[in-house]
Amino acid sequence: MSTGRSFSSGLERLKKQPRVVAAAPVLYGEVLASQGARASGALLKGVVPEYENQVSELLKSIKQGTAAPLAPCSEADEACKQGQTLPPVVLGKDLAETIGAAVGSVINVTSPQGELSPFGPLPKYQRFKVVGIFRSGFYNYDSAWGFVRLSDAQRLFSLPANVISVLEFKIDDLYKAQQVGEQLENAAGPGFVAKNWMEENHALFRALRLERLVTFLTIGLIVFVAALNILISLIMMVMEKTKDIAVLISIGAKRRQVRKIFMFQGVLIGIIGTVTGLILGYGIAIYGARYHPVVLSPDVYSIDYLPFAPRTIDGVLVAVVALAISFVATLYPSWSAARVLPAEALRYE
Repeated sequence: MSTGRSFSSGLERLKKQPRVVAAAPVLYGEVLASQGARASGALLKGVVPEYENQVSELLKSIKQGTAAPLAPCSEADEACKQGQTLPPVVLGKDLAETIGAAVGSVINVTSPQGELSPFGPLPKYQRFKVVGIFRSGFYNYDSAWGFVRLSDAQRLFSLPANVISVLEFKIDDLYKAQQVGEQLENAAGPGFVAKNWMEENHALFRALRLERLVTFLTIGLIVFVAALNILISLIMMVMEKTKDIAVLISIGAKRRQVRKIFMFQGVLIGIIGTVTGLILGYGIAIYGARYHPVVLSPDVYSIDYLPFAPRTIDGVLVAVVALAISFVATLYPSWSAARVLPAEALRYE
């Protein structure tokens, strides 16, 4: 939820809204991060770790250093409160590599929201000490984000204390984000705009829906070919066993019993194939989820590895559909077997 107002009065009230689990005050600003001759654009996020850790996992993904220095300045530390010491910053892994920074490095952060001077608006810059480097696995974060104390961000962007740009909320059901966002927007009053994760990542999810459709069509064609193989195998078996079927019918076997024999055989083939496929599929998925063997280019796919997420519901759905198709594939061959005429089949024997 975007805002430019004082947040302390409304934060506690909005946290009590239905479905809201946690809330955090945040200040965003675009800056230029540099060290020596190397520079890169960055999105600086001013946070209070106590609140931020309740709504986000990014500060928990720090691989080098620590986020502890991002805690608000203590009442006794006047130098910290006045900005007389180097403020801390936590950078994304790719951003740190781009500007050549490491834990302990001192970087320059330049804000375009500068101060007016006799020569016009001048950019404002501040030196920060890198205290941590995080790696989320999501390229958009790792290549452009940095975390600083909320008070340091307010000072850098020339904003008064107790003023932020965004209130972030964590809710109990992420798929209800649209409804909860409208609810919070109405509760906050005029001047506030609610945005949710689906709107922020619309292009990404549209691409994922397209990939999901293509995957569904591909798997559907594979299952269809497998069903054709079962159908053809049973038809060939009926043709080979025509005389045996005729003998069975001649000695008293009922046609529905003959039909059930071929239906059972086709379903048995489907069961064996489905169970084998599920074992192999889940084995590969569990291995992939743990070891990330498929590496991707993060600047193209936004993530640096192909995620595997084996779910029980997917296995159940695939098994039900595969067995249903296997059963349908047995209907015509079993019907043909049950229509064999003993006299015609044994005429030349």
